[in-house]
Amino acid sequence: MLQVLDCAVRFALASRHARKLPMTDSPPMIRMKDVDKHFGPLHVLRAIDLKVDRGQVVVVLGPSGSGKSTLCRTINRLEPIDSGVIEVDGQALPDEGKALAGLRADVGMVFQSFNLFAHKTILDNVTLAPCKVRRSKKGEAEKQAMELLDRVGIANQSDKYPAQLSGGQQQRAAIARALAMRPKIMLFDEPTSALDPEMVNEVLDVMTTLARDGMTMLVVTHEMGFARKAANRVVFMDAGEIVEDAPPDEFFTAPRSDRAKDFLGKILTH
Repeated sequence: MLQVLDCAVRFALASRHARKLPMTDSPPMIRMKDVDKHFGPLHVLRAIDLKVDRGQVVVVLGPSGSGKSTLCRTINRLEPIDSGVIEVDGQALPDEGKALAGLRADVGMVFQSFNLFAHKTILDNVTLAPCKVRRSKKGEAEKQAMELLDRVGIANQSDKYPAQLSGGQQQRAAIARALAMRPKIMLFDEPTSALDPEMVNEVLDVMTTLARDGMTMLVVTHEMGFARKAANRVVFMDAGEIVEDAPPDEFFTAPRSDRAKDFLGKILTH
């Protein structure tokens, strides 16, 4: 009996920490190697090396202009790169065409602006891509959409138009829309920066739940509380470079670089 209990305890502990363990039998969900990107003379990404394993949540922090959003947008080639390699689930990013469209279908993205179709209801916004891209039947797509809208807490808003919703509700609808494609990865590019302060937590709560459920996520944000609570790793960028890559507790309590210390000193004392 004791042996059975011991096995159960060990299994529970292993399950609790499963998302923190590297997936050695599969490729990283995101791999960037020697990635460079210029906007004219401005060198915005400099020899970026980054891996995000399956089920990990990586939060990217840094001052404005450090390259955070550009890094996020290169992962599904919304921004083309000058050189280097980007892979998603072991597959190199295609340059264009159907292969790129197929990869983008596996990478959900939520932007600072909600980008919802103003002339369509929330339900129609969420069902559009599954019907058009995944070729889902309308009834199946609507059933899944209602489940997702319920998951993000706005199922009762499904027949309304975006302008009738608060900013927080619109961003939760945008998250549901991205999830409707059943993505392997979710990218968030400063998803709360356009929201009023009282609406920020309702979006962060949805994101925290996704993280807890094991979704692979890369999140560009200034929300330090979310980084501490939900991230497996914090990546700190400055001047187009990854300066630090560490667990949240280590980064926030003992940053190694002067640039990170200066950044945290300014952020955490206000």
